[in-house]
Amino acid sequence: MSVDSVTLTSVKDPPKTRRSIRERLTSFLPQLVLAPSLLATLVYVFVFCGWTIWISLSNSSLLPDYSFAGFHQYVELWSNLRWNIAYTNLFVFSALYVVGTMAIGLLLAILLDQRVRAEAVWRTIYLYPLAISFVVTGTVWRWLLSPSTGIESLMHQMGWASFKFDWLVQREMAIYCVVITGVWQASGFVMALFLAGLRSVDPDLVKAAQIDGASMPRIYRRIILPAIAPIFVAVLVVLLQFAIKTFDLVLALTQGGPGIATTVPAIYVYDLLFQRGQMAEGAAAAMMILFALSLVLVPYTIWLNLRQRREARRA
Repeated sequence: MSVDSVTLTSVKDPPKTRRSIRERLTSFLPQLVLAPSLLATLVYVFVFCGWTIWISLSNSSLLPDYSFAGFHQYVELWSNLRWNIAYTNLFVFSALYVVGTMAIGLLLAILLDQRVRAEAVWRTIYLYPLAISFVVTGTVWRWLLSPSTGIESLMHQMGWASFKFDWLVQREMAIYCVVITGVWQASGFVMALFLAGLRSVDPDLVKAAQIDGASMPRIYRRIILPAIAPIFVAVLVVLLQFAIKTFDLVLALTQGGPGIATTVPAIYVYDLLFQRGQMAEGAAAAMMILFALSLVLVPYTIWLNLRQRREARRA
């Protein structure tokens, strides 16, 4: 028998050390930290969502009634004129709010991307509305847009007696006052997101395009903006969520008026649940808001997963 064989047979595998309790706790620490949040999410989202669905299918009024009543509450909801106006306002406000906010936010981001002087000061000014609550924003803009205290009154005092700007008290135009206020509130936030995306584009691509003789508008249209397309999608989803859940801004600005001209679904749900005591119909209205949110979040989640899979395949 050779020396090498003796050495190989004499060497034993090192004993497997048992994991200590500390190592086991360390490995399970992330799960332990996340467990309370996951449990709260399970209860406050899925459990309460299921409870709301069941209530919407019952005859509950001031107190819960768990007897099944079918889709009667949904039929009553969609036969209500105020709810139809509220849901129509939701789509009108969402479309104008998203388009206006993204357009102004992108324009401000492009202007700041030119390395202007005092850029930090301009960013602070543009982001300042985001630090103000929706209630304060709605109250201030109500003063500005009111014919008796706002822009129209100021113009009359300056001598322009024929000037008229009374959108806030007109049924057909009041919703556009809500849009203007919402765009002013969120444009700085969108600007910050777009500016971060513009600054993340590889500068070598821009320099190569400039060497080829491309103008800056063409560079933005053909190179920079397509490169930040995922940010456009993310901003779109965030703004749509803001628009669908809008409540305090409308309540402070118009209180749903004049009449019911600017009522949105969230205000209608609040009125049903806490003012009229119609729990079942209010739950049905809340489920319609959830349905609108799912129309935004579900396609975005599917698109995000498909995009991650494509990137993983390329990698």
